[in-house]
Amino acid sequence: MRKYVFIVLLAVFGLIFVLLASQAISLSNVGRADTTNSAPVGQITLAAGSEAAFNYLALQRTNICGLQPEMVIDYADDARLHGSCCAPMDLHHYQEQVEGLRQYDDLTQIPQDPYDMPATLVKELLGYQTSIQLTSQQQAAYDRAMSLSEEGGPCCCRCWRWYAFEGMGKYLITQRGWEAEALAALWSLTDGCGGEGHGHA
Repeated sequence: MRKYVFIVLLAVFGLIFVLLASQAISLSNVGRADTTNSAPVGQITLAAGSEAAFNYLALQRTNICGLQPEMVIDYADDARLHGSCCAPMDLHHYQEQVEGLRQYDDLTQIPQDPYDMPATLVKELLGYQTSIQLTSQQQAAYDRAMSLSEEGGPCCCRCWRWYAFEGMGKYLITQRGWEAEALAALWSLTDGCGGEGHGHA
């Protein structure tokens, strides 16, 4: 009798294991259809600009004020910098930023979500910051973008974001022929400080 009870219990446990495994597999595939414009939450991805992504990113603190490039360079390539660095995120402004950045989807040097930055992209932009030298004319365009930008530069303080987006600006001016006005407008869209923004309607 005990032998049959043991066999039944073994079968039940086996069935439970199979059900749990299948549920984990299906969960890991949620959001896999579009992972190029999303924030990863474990094995699930959240679409950039969505309320779900906002609710997750607004609580993250891997993007902190004062974080320097030297520290980010040592991050693993699959790491990400999440959240705002100064003020709390604002849902409406966050969605406006993500929507504005969609026009640059063909440029991999421009982030799709300013509050979800892949470490690989940050490292690439930091590389441009140190390797690209501007001509006097290009420097004039860059300096004008600085004066036109809402933060007085690529960011509100000289953290990793300032230097990374300086590199992004150098790349766009030298390789894509961008003018100062376009770069200043882009810096507003990539601002990761949080808050409602400055030129907010």
